[in-house]
Amino acid sequence: MRVLLDECLPRKLKFDLVDHDVKTVPEMGWAGVKNSVLLRLAESRFDVFITADQNVQYQQNLSTTAPGIVLLVAPDNRLETLRPLMPKVLTALKTIQKGTVIRVELL
Repeated sequence: MRVLLDECLPRKLKFDLVDHDVKTVPEMGWAGVKNSVLLRLAESRFDVFITADQNVQYQQNLSTTAPGIVLLVAPDNRLETLRPLMPKVLTALKTIQKGTVIRVELL
């Protein structure tokens, strides 16, 4: 699966997503691009966008052309906080569909 990791997330998270083709927003040269434009850029190149931006699901019109979004819900965006979510993210990547949002959070 082709995965785009948002710039608000630690870049090292990509190494937890084994067996997937993961790029970060800065690697793509898209740092600082607003979410609406970012999702349009990503839709033809990526299957999934992973972010911790809680507003993305409300700010954007997530039609069937948008990549699937995995929304990480955690108290902060530090690597050690987000790393325990990665097994759930890997599970979510197996079922996510374009234009849908899957929330992944610590319970």
